[in-house]
Amino acid sequence: MTTSGHSALAEIIRRRIEEAGSRGISFRDYMELCLYEPEYGYYVKPVEKIGKNGDFYTSSQVGTLMGEMLARFILKEMAGIPRAALVEWGAGNGLLARQILDEILARDPNCYAGLTYVLIEASPFHRSLQKRQLADHEGIIRFMEADAWLQAEPDDFTIVLSNELLDAFPVYRVIYTTNGWMEERVSCSPDKSKFVSIEVPLDEPRVLEYLRSRSIRPMERQVIEVNLQAYDWIRTVASRIRNGLVITIDYGGPEEELYAPHRMEGTLLCYRQHRASGDPYCFPGEQDITSHVNFSACIEAGKLGGIREWSLETQKRFLVEQGILEELRDHAAHDPFSAEARRNRAIRQLLLSDQMSELFKVLIQRK
Repeated sequence: MTTSGHSALAEIIRRRIEEAGSRGISFRDYMELCLYEPEYGYYVKPVEKIGKNGDFYTSSQVGTLMGEMLARFILKEMAGIPRAALVEWGAGNGLLARQILDEILARDPNCYAGLTYVLIEASPFHRSLQKRQLADHEGIIRFMEADAWLQAEPDDFTIVLSNELLDAFPVYRVIYTTNGWMEERVSCSPDKSKFVSIEVPLDEPRVLEYLRSRSIRPMERQVIEVNLQAYDWIRTVASRIRNGLVITIDYGGPEEELYAPHRMEGTLLCYRQHRASGDPYCFPGEQDITSHVNFSACIEAGKLGGIREWSLETQKRFLVEQGILEELRDHAAHDPFSAEARRNRAIRQLLLSDQMSELFKVLIQRK
């Protein structure tokens, strides 16, 4: 299949491959270019990505319940704390942030008054969406670059929140063989009309160390994604906060689940116009590329950053614990478009949908 996608980005990738020589470039570098190249990367371009007119949905698109339940959890954690910073990393269009802040303001104005909501966002386009979405809360909103926040003096109490962030960090792809680990790298077809995968012996020191340190017993020719950036991010963020929490919401699971024998092809998925595929080489820069998060590695990284306790549960269980079932309302059965009926449907979707109820996990790490 001929490589589609943004021609300028494809040319940038081709040049990188030519400069790299016969080994091509790592899949990690290819994925980073596709998603984050400063001008043409998928997450950088000024186009809608979330919702009906985008490529995928997030839980914040299902009514306002996800933000409301998170707000309730945050309020419990902030009880008795006069001032705190809530930091959302990669807030997309800002919808989840608005839901959280609307609910906190409605339930506890005093807590709201003592809150600073920090948004860390690399995309100028997404930052503009967030500013519009959060115009009613501009008095407590701050926009910061990642490096600036990491280097700033820690607040007395900080909650760092990410929702579907780590799954889009660039990953290495490796293949287990009885003769040793191989790495999937990216090259061009002879006529340079498409990008293709090649296999070379794995020699990346950090990836090899990661694999040696994990409890992995793969099958012959099993593909595994290695997300070193997620590991580093959790450790760095945990180290940065003095007191508080890191809340990570994403799809994935413990490594024994991710590396189970039935996952021979790994967990990589691409999303374009609400269609999923396993081909990352079509439409570079025009489709989302994701992989499941290894929460076992995230827990380990948090401990290195000073995390003292943690919990990992399904999103379904988290929502039930915050009281989502109490939001079910009686309504006139003949009016399926009433506010009550729509809210009940949203609750069912969040709790019963396979993707949003069991596959999504909530990792809460305390320091």
